[in-house]
Amino acid sequence: MVRPFSHLETGCAVHRSILLPALLLLAAQSAPPATAPESVPVAGVSVVARYPHDPAAFTQGLSWCDGVLYESTGHVGRSDVRRVDPASGKIIARAPIPADLFGEGSACWKDALYSVTWTTGEAFRWDRASLRRTGRFSYVGEGWGLTSDGASLVLSDGTDRLRFIDPDGFTERRSVAVTLNGRPLTQLNELEFVEGEILANVWMTGFIARIDPASGKVTGLIDLRPLVAEVAMADRDAVANGIAYDPAGKRLFVTGKTWPTLFEIAVGEPIGRAQ
Repeated sequence: MVRPFSHLETGCAVHRSILLPALLLLAAQSAPPATAPESVPVAGVSVVARYPHDPAAFTQGLSWCDGVLYESTGHVGRSDVRRVDPASGKIIARAPIPADLFGEGSACWKDALYSVTWTTGEAFRWDRASLRRTGRFSYVGEGWGLTSDGASLVLSDGTDRLRFIDPDGFTERRSVAVTLNGRPLTQLNELEFVEGEILANVWMTGFIARIDPASGKVTGLIDLRPLVAEVAMADRDAVANGIAYDPAGKRLFVTGKTWPTLFEIAVGEPIGRAQ
Protein backbone atom coordinates (compact mmCIF):
# COMPACT_ATOMS: atom_id res chain seq x y z
CA MET A 1 0.00 0.00 0.00
CA VAL A 2 1.26 3.49 -0.81
CA ARG A 3 1.31 5.62 2.33
CA PRO A 4 1.65 9.42 2.37
CA PHE A 5 5.01 10.82 3.36
CA SER A 6 5.43 12.44 6.71
CA HIS A 7 7.12 15.84 6.69
CA LEU A 8 9.49 14.75 9.47
CA GLU A 9 13.10 14.54 8.40
CA THR A 10 14.30 11.17 9.65
CA GLY A 11 17.38 10.79 7.45
CA CYS A 12 20.92 10.82 8.74
CA ALA A 13 24.26 11.75 7.19
CA VAL A 14 24.76 8.19 5.95
CA HIS A 15 21.50 8.30 4.02
CA ARG A 16 22.43 11.66 2.51
CA SER A 17 25.87 10.53 1.37
CA ILE A 18 24.39 7.41 -0.28
CA LEU A 19 21.70 9.36 -2.09
CA LEU A 20 23.86 12.23 -3.29
CA PRO A 21 25.40 10.68 -6.45
CA ALA A 22 22.03 9.58 -7.83
CA LEU A 23 20.43 12.92 -7.05
CA LEU A 24 23.24 14.78 -8.77
CA LEU A 25 22.52 12.61 -11.80
CA LEU A 26 18.82 13.46 -11.63
CA ALA A 27 19.60 17.18 -11.66
CA ALA A 28 22.30 17.00 -14.35
CA GLN A 29 22.34 19.66 -17.04
CA SER A 30 19.94 21.91 -15.15
CA ALA A 31 20.71 25.34 -13.79
CA PRO A 32 20.82 25.77 -10.00
CA PRO A 33 17.66 27.30 -8.51
CA ALA A 34 17.73 31.02 -7.78
CA THR A 35 16.32 30.53 -4.27
CA ALA A 36 17.44 28.35 -1.39
CA PRO A 37 17.34 24.64 -2.23
CA GLU A 38 14.23 22.71 -1.33
CA SER A 39 14.16 19.06 -0.35
CA VAL A 40 11.78 16.15 -0.76
CA PRO A 41 11.47 13.00 1.36
CA VAL A 42 12.98 9.73 0.18
CA ALA A 43 11.04 6.63 1.26
CA GLY A 44 12.27 3.10 1.60
CA VAL A 45 10.24 0.02 0.69
CA SER A 46 9.51 -3.37 2.19
CA VAL A 47 8.73 -6.47 0.18
CA VAL A 48 5.24 -7.86 0.76
CA ALA A 49 5.57 -10.74 -1.73
CA ARG A 50 7.72 -12.01 -4.56
CA TYR A 51 6.33 -13.54 -7.77
CA PRO A 52 8.02 -15.08 -10.82
CA HIS A 53 8.61 -12.77 -13.77
CA ASP A 54 9.64 -13.70 -17.32
CA PRO A 55 13.42 -13.12 -17.38
CA ALA A 56 13.29 -12.62 -21.14
CA ALA A 57 10.83 -9.71 -20.85
CA PHE A 58 12.47 -6.34 -21.47
CA THR A 59 9.73 -4.66 -19.47
CA GLN A 60 8.59 -1.26 -20.74
CA GLY A 61 5.05 -1.05 -19.37
CA LEU A 62 3.10 -2.70 -16.56
CA SER A 63 -0.58 -2.17 -15.72
CA TRP A 64 -3.16 -3.74 -13.42
CA CYS A 65 -6.60 -3.35 -15.01
CA ASP A 66 -9.78 -4.82 -13.52
CA GLY A 67 -7.90 -7.63 -11.80
CA VAL A 68 -5.69 -8.45 -14.81
CA LEU A 69 -1.96 -7.76 -15.22
CA TYR A 70 -0.78 -6.44 -18.60
CA GLU A 71 2.79 -5.90 -19.73
CA SER A 72 4.51 -4.44 -22.77
CA THR A 73 8.06 -5.34 -23.76
CA GLY A 74 10.80 -3.87 -25.93
CA HIS A 75 13.57 -4.58 -28.43
CA VAL A 76 13.22 -4.58 -32.20
CA GLY A 77 11.82 -7.89 -33.39
CA ARG A 78 10.87 -9.01 -29.85
CA SER A 79 8.38 -6.38 -28.67
CA ASP A 80 4.89 -7.38 -27.64
CA VAL A 81 1.92 -6.68 -25.39
CA ARG A 82 0.83 -9.49 -23.11
CA ARG A 83 -1.60 -10.58 -20.44
CA VAL A 84 0.20 -12.24 -17.52
CA ASP A 85 -0.79 -14.42 -14.58
CA PRO A 86 0.90 -12.55 -11.70
CA ALA A 87 1.05 -15.56 -9.38
CA SER A 88 3.01 -17.78 -11.77
CA GLY A 89 4.48 -15.24 -14.19
CA LYS A 90 3.09 -17.26 -17.10
CA ILE A 91 2.01 -15.46 -20.26
CA ILE A 92 -1.71 -16.03 -20.81
CA ALA A 93 -1.92 -14.22 -24.16
CA ARG A 94 0.36 -12.03 -26.22
CA ALA A 95 0.34 -9.98 -29.42
CA PRO A 96 3.46 -8.90 -31.30
CA ILE A 97 4.23 -5.28 -32.03
CA PRO A 98 5.38 -4.88 -35.68
CA ALA A 99 8.84 -6.41 -35.92
CA ASP A 100 10.59 -3.23 -37.08
CA LEU A 101 9.47 -1.27 -34.01
CA PHE A 102 10.84 -1.00 -30.47
CA GLY A 103 7.95 -1.31 -28.02
CA GLU A 104 7.72 0.96 -25.00
CA GLY A 105 5.12 1.80 -22.33
CA SER A 106 1.48 0.77 -22.20
CA ALA A 107 -1.68 1.70 -20.32
CA CYS A 108 -5.32 0.69 -20.06
CA TRP A 109 -8.16 2.93 -21.16
CA LYS A 110 -11.69 1.56 -20.75
CA ASP A 111 -11.75 -1.77 -22.63
CA ALA A 112 -8.55 -1.01 -24.56
CA LEU A 113 -4.83 -1.22 -23.98
CA TYR A 114 -2.64 1.46 -25.59
CA SER A 115 1.08 1.04 -26.28
CA VAL A 116 3.77 3.34 -27.67
CA THR A 117 7.09 2.91 -29.44
CA TRP A 118 10.48 4.40 -28.72
CA THR A 119 11.69 6.53 -31.65
CA THR A 120 9.17 5.95 -34.44
CA GLY A 121 6.23 7.98 -33.10
CA GLU A 122 3.71 5.17 -33.48
CA ALA A 123 1.09 4.16 -30.92
CA PHE A 124 -1.33 1.24 -30.98
CA ARG A 125 -4.70 0.48 -29.46
CA TRP A 126 -5.47 -3.14 -28.54
CA ASP A 127 -8.68 -4.81 -27.44
CA ARG A 128 -7.92 -5.90 -23.88
CA ALA A 129 -9.94 -9.11 -24.05
CA SER A 130 -8.45 -10.47 -27.27
CA LEU A 131 -5.28 -8.36 -27.66
CA ARG A 132 -6.42 -7.74 -31.22
CA ARG A 133 -5.03 -4.50 -32.62
CA THR A 134 -7.85 -2.00 -33.19
CA GLY A 135 -6.06 1.27 -33.89
CA ARG A 136 -2.79 2.89 -34.95
CA PHE A 137 -1.77 6.51 -34.29
CA SER A 138 1.14 8.86 -34.88
CA TYR A 139 2.69 11.34 -32.45
CA VAL A 140 5.71 13.63 -32.37
CA GLY A 141 8.82 12.73 -30.40
CA GLU A 142 9.82 9.64 -28.49
CA GLY A 143 7.64 7.32 -26.43
CA TRP A 144 8.87 6.03 -23.07
CA GLY A 145 6.18 5.48 -20.44
CA LEU A 146 2.38 5.58 -20.53
CA THR A 147 -0.40 5.69 -17.94
CA SER A 148 -3.95 7.00 -17.56
CA ASP A 149 -5.31 9.45 -15.00
CA GLY A 150 -8.94 8.59 -15.85
CA ALA A 151 -9.36 11.60 -18.14
CA SER A 152 -6.32 11.34 -20.43
CA LEU A 153 -3.43 9.09 -21.26
CA VAL A 154 -0.15 10.42 -19.89
CA LEU A 155 3.03 9.98 -21.95
CA SER A 156 6.69 10.40 -20.97
CA ASP A 157 9.33 10.89 -23.65
CA GLY A 158 12.67 10.97 -21.84
CA THR A 159 12.54 14.73 -21.29
CA ASP A 160 11.26 16.60 -18.25
CA ARG A 161 7.76 16.84 -19.73
CA LEU A 162 4.68 14.70 -19.26
CA ARG A 163 2.14 14.96 -22.07
CA PHE A 164 -1.58 14.45 -21.49
CA ILE A 165 -3.05 12.68 -24.52
CA ASP A 166 -6.59 12.40 -25.90
CA PRO A 167 -7.16 8.62 -26.29
CA ASP A 168 -9.49 9.08 -29.29
CA GLY A 169 -6.89 10.51 -31.67
CA PHE A 170 -3.73 10.36 -29.59
CA THR A 171 -3.34 14.14 -29.77
CA GLU A 172 -1.78 16.23 -27.03
CA ARG A 173 -4.15 18.12 -24.74
CA ARG A 174 -1.56 19.72 -22.48
CA SER A 175 1.84 19.09 -20.93
CA VAL A 176 3.55 19.75 -17.63
CA ALA A 177 7.23 20.21 -16.80
CA VAL A 178 8.47 17.93 -14.01
CA THR A 179 10.81 19.45 -11.43
CA LEU A 180 12.77 18.04 -8.50
CA ASN A 181 13.65 20.73 -5.96
CA GLY A 182 13.17 23.41 -8.61
CA ARG A 183 15.30 21.67 -11.25
CA PRO A 184 14.03 19.89 -14.38
CA LEU A 185 13.86 16.12 -13.89
CA THR A 186 14.50 14.18 -17.10
CA GLN A 187 14.74 10.46 -17.93
CA LEU A 188 11.17 9.79 -16.78
CA ASN A 189 10.42 6.26 -17.89
CA GLU A 190 7.55 3.88 -16.96
CA LEU A 191 4.53 5.60 -15.40
CA GLU A 192 1.64 4.63 -13.12
CA PHE A 193 -1.20 6.77 -11.80
CA VAL A 194 -1.70 5.98 -8.10
CA GLU A 195 -4.29 7.69 -5.92
CA GLY A 196 -3.96 11.12 -7.47
CA GLU A 197 -0.24 11.16 -8.22
CA ILE A 198 1.96 9.87 -11.01
CA LEU A 199 4.76 7.46 -10.16
CA ALA A 200 7.66 7.41 -12.63
CA ASN A 201 10.70 5.18 -12.83
CA VAL A 202 13.70 7.46 -13.34
CA TRP A 203 15.92 5.67 -15.83
CA MET A 204 19.25 4.33 -14.58
CA THR A 205 18.79 5.58 -10.98
CA GLY A 206 16.83 2.96 -9.02
CA PHE A 207 14.38 5.63 -7.86
CA ILE A 208 10.68 6.24 -8.45
CA ALA A 209 9.56 9.88 -8.51
CA ARG A 210 6.19 10.82 -7.03
CA ILE A 211 4.80 13.61 -9.23
CA ASP A 212 1.94 16.05 -8.70
CA PRO A 213 0.16 15.88 -12.10
CA ALA A 214 -1.12 19.46 -11.81
CA SER A 215 2.15 21.24 -11.03
CA GLY A 216 4.74 18.69 -12.16
CA LYS A 217 6.55 18.99 -8.83
CA VAL A 218 8.19 15.87 -7.43
CA THR A 219 6.79 15.47 -3.94
CA GLY A 220 8.96 12.52 -2.95
CA LEU A 221 11.21 9.70 -4.12
CA ILE A 222 10.93 5.96 -3.53
CA ASP A 223 14.20 4.06 -3.22
CA LEU A 224 14.16 0.74 -5.09
CA ARG A 225 17.91 0.20 -4.91
CA PRO A 226 17.63 -2.66 -2.38
CA LEU A 227 15.51 -4.53 -4.96
CA VAL A 228 18.05 -3.71 -7.68
CA ALA A 229 20.73 -5.19 -5.42
CA GLU A 230 18.63 -8.28 -4.72
CA VAL A 231 18.13 -9.22 -8.38
CA ALA A 232 21.82 -8.38 -9.05
CA MET A 233 21.55 -8.11 -12.82
CA ALA A 234 24.86 -8.04 -14.69
CA ASP A 235 23.40 -6.19 -17.68
CA ARG A 236 23.48 -2.42 -17.05
CA ASP A 237 20.31 -2.05 -19.15
CA ALA A 238 18.38 -4.34 -16.77
CA VAL A 239 17.12 -1.38 -14.78
CA ALA A 240 14.11 -1.02 -12.51
CA ASN A 241 11.19 -0.38 -14.86
CA GLY A 242 7.56 -1.34 -14.42
CA ILE A 243 4.99 -0.11 -11.90
CA ALA A 244 1.46 -1.46 -11.52
CA TYR A 245 -1.19 -0.58 -8.94
CA ASP A 246 -4.19 -2.65 -7.89
CA PRO A 247 -6.65 -0.04 -6.58
CA ALA A 248 -9.10 -2.60 -5.20
CA GLY A 249 -6.48 -4.35 -3.09
CA LYS A 250 -4.27 -1.24 -2.70
CA ARG A 251 -1.29 -3.30 -3.85
CA LEU A 252 1.76 -1.85 -5.56
CA PHE A 253 3.92 -3.98 -7.87
CA VAL A 254 7.33 -3.22 -9.39
CA THR A 255 9.79 -5.07 -11.58
CA GLY A 256 12.58 -4.37 -14.06
CA LYS A 257 13.88 -5.15 -17.51
CA THR A 258 14.65 -8.89 -17.67
CA TRP A 259 14.23 -9.19 -13.91
CA PRO A 260 13.27 -12.68 -12.71
CA THR A 261 11.02 -11.25 -9.99
CA LEU A 262 7.85 -9.19 -9.74
CA PHE A 263 7.80 -7.52 -6.32
CA GLU A 264 4.74 -6.49 -4.37
CA ILE A 265 5.96 -3.69 -2.12
CA ALA A 266 4.85 -1.37 0.64
CA VAL A 267 6.23 2.16 0.73
CA GLY A 268 7.59 3.02 4.15
CA GLU A 269 8.46 6.13 6.11
CA PRO A 270 11.15 8.56 4.92
CA ILE A 271 14.74 7.38 5.28
CA GLY A 272 16.21 10.73 4.28
CA ARG A 273 15.65 13.77 2.12
CA ALA A 274 16.84 14.67 -1.38
CA GLN A 275 18.33 18.14 -1.83
